[in-house]
Amino acid sequence: MSEALEEMYLFGEEKMEKAISQMKREFASVRTGRANPNVLDKVVVDYYGAPTPIRQMAQVSVSEGTTLVITPFDKSIMKDVEKAIIKAELGVAPNNDGTCIRLNFPPLTEERRKETAKDVKRFGEDAKVAVRNVRRDMVDSLKKIEKEENMPEDAVKDNQDKIQKLTDKYVGIIDSLVVEKEKEVMTV
Repeated sequence: MSEALEEMYLFGEEKMEKAISQMKREFASVRTGRANPNVLDKVVVDYYGAPTPIRQMAQVSVSEGTTLVITPFDKSIMKDVEKAIIKAELGVAPNNDGTCIRLNFPPLTEERRKETAKDVKRFGEDAKVAVRNVRRDMVDSLKKIEKEENMPEDAVKDNQDKIQKLTDKYVGIIDSLVVEKEKEVMTV
């Protein structure tokens, strides 16, 4: 196999891995009825003029499985943290007791579980689209390599099959992760 082909496969596989990593990050922010510190990943507080993620400025822990306890390292920013949580629209109201902020996650309703499952499917579809776009880019690269190196037709066909198998592998991984996350969301 030529160096250009090897590089194309490595680059393509790396991009497909990134699509799955992005989907997993999206999954982490999905509420499942249990408290998960990852729901705070997108919450930023204006801390001395710099947007700072909550998890960098406070200790976040899970209490009793359904409550997140946020204890800022600097008590003077309690109000700012509280405002940032409200602004992020997490679907839970913060309770500030002066030393820490508690977020109580109520169990999800059946309707909300179904909506969340739809979100999970959408994240999965987005990841599949990203993987298919990588496949398209790889096929385009293969065509360029074919012209540059005068590849025989059967070698081109073999490489196209190999690209498709790689794509199918990653689509399969995405499908299994989506099914797993849906099951987690639908479990009461």
